[in-house]
Order: sequence, then C-alpha cells, then structure tokens
Amino acid sequence: MTPITGLDLTGFTEREPGVWTDTAGVVLSVHFFPLVPDLPAPPHETDRLRAGLARNVAAAGGGLIEAVPGAVDGVPAVRQLVKVPLPGRRGQAFLASWTVPRAGCSTVVKVQAAEGATTGMREAVVMAEVGPADYFRPHPYAGGGQLGGLPYHVGDDERWDARFPGHPLTLVRAALHRITPTVTLDERFKALPPFGGQAPAPQAPTPQAPPRRGWFRRGGA
Repeated sequence: MTPITGLDLTGFTEREPGVWTDTAGVVLSVHFFPLVPDLPAPPHETDRLRAGLARNVAAAGGGLIEAVPGAVDGVPAVRQLVKVPLPGRRGQAFLASWTVPRAGCSTVVKVQAAEGATTGMREAVVMAEVGPADYFRPHPYAGGGQLGGLPYHVGDDERWDARFPGHPLTLVRAALHRITPTVTLDERFKALPPFGGQAPAPQAPTPQAPPRRGWFRRGGA
C-alpha cells in the first residue's frame, strides 16, 4: 500500500503488487516508507541535498548522475538518476526515481533497467566523439573533486539519449519523464507536515482498514 492513488501504467504489465514491467525490460515500482526520510537535506536546500546524495551513492559503489528538486502532484520532491554496477558481471543498471518526503514518511516512484549482453557501446561512441580529455569530468556536486564509486562522465548526459534510444539510461529517463505528470497522491499524505531534515517527526498514522483493491487506480490505459 502506498499513498499513490493514480499513475499511468500504459505499456506496463503487473508482475506483483506494486511492480510492473514493459516489453523493453523497464521495471516500474512504487514504495511507501513509514520512517523519517534518510535524505541528507530537504528538497529546497539544493546544494546540501545534492552533495549528500552524491556522497551516499558513491559510498555504495554507484554514481549519482543527477539530483533535481521538483514536485510530484504539488508536493516537494527530489528526482534522482543513479547508475550502479551489476553484481557478478560487467555492465550497469540505471535507476530513475522520485522521492516524495514528508516529516515522518516518504513515498517513492522508481523505474530501473539494466544493460544486457552488450555493454559500454554508448560510452565508447561518446568518448570517441568528444575525446578522452573531455569525457570524464569532476562531479558537479563534489565542489570540483571526485567522489569514488562509478565515475561521472558526459556519456550520461541527456543530450545523447536520442542517439541511443534503446539504452537503459535513455529508457528509464524517458519513462520517469512520461509518468511524473500522471502521479496523484492521497490527500491525507499531502496534508502531512513537510520534511525539514531535522529531528525525527511522528510517523504517519496507519489506516485501520486495508485498502480496497481499486485504491491504486490505473490511468491512461
């Protein structure tokens, strides 16, 4: 159960409650966490939020491609695009998500996809075009330095997506862009106190009755 009451699932097939996939291998999932969000700062503190998220992702061995404050159904949120190494084999997985934090809980919409047998083609083509010297860049959220984890480079820029329409990074970025305007949130969740990045606040109240099967509405189909 999540406070998400509407979401356009066109093209997706349900695999289990809260998880859908499409024919390109993109996995869409929704989540609710009845805990104080672990974000390093509230969405409006952009620099502190980005720096903290970048450090956290790098410490886990991945790389934060971007973190962008915004809103989902009018509620302040942060959009993240992350890459992580695939365990046990070459290649990367890409995760695009919105985290919508409130004072004592959060909800997340996430899309993810992984590279298949062919890996590194996008990176190789872009590096050949821009040159090795201009390919790797200091992480923009690290004050001109490096963070460890997967390196930051221009091959992940959105401007290359049209050249690589089937790449998992292109797919998850496009899927989240398409889905975002269709997300609607329960009014009780929207009315909760905002996340301030301070001391833990009381958790959201737990509904006494289980949700009806139709509580999560499929739209756009």
